Amino acid sequence: MAEETIFSKIIRKEIPADIVYQDDLVTAFRDISPQAPHHLLVIPNILIATMNDVSEDDERYLGRMMRVAADLAKQEGIAEDGYRLIVNCNAHGGQEVYHIHLHLVGGKPLGPMLSKVNDS
Repeated sequence: MAEETIFSKIIRKEIPADIVYQDDLVTAFRDISPQAPHHLLVIPNILIATMNDVSEDDERYLGRMMRVAADLAKQEGIAEDGYRLIVNCNAHGGQEVYHIHLHLVGGKPLGPMLSKVNDS
């Protein structure tokens, strides 16, 4: 089993965060180091370390994360212009906190995700 993370403490409100949504399955809050005018994180309320650790029993959490992200994009006023949803997995994927999380990023033109794939 994965070790508890800072996100677990945010879910339990043991440390401060700008929580914009919480229900029995997921919690959403503003990223403390935003990469765009709107940058929220949506996380499951249970600890799933990476995408590689998702089980069939976890599917309802991931589905809820997506639904909440779409609702928050509307609430933030970025749904019509567009936004990006990102899930990083492990070190090469850029994951820093090992509690699966969905980045909702928007509010400016983001351009292509990968402009060039390089083997180096």
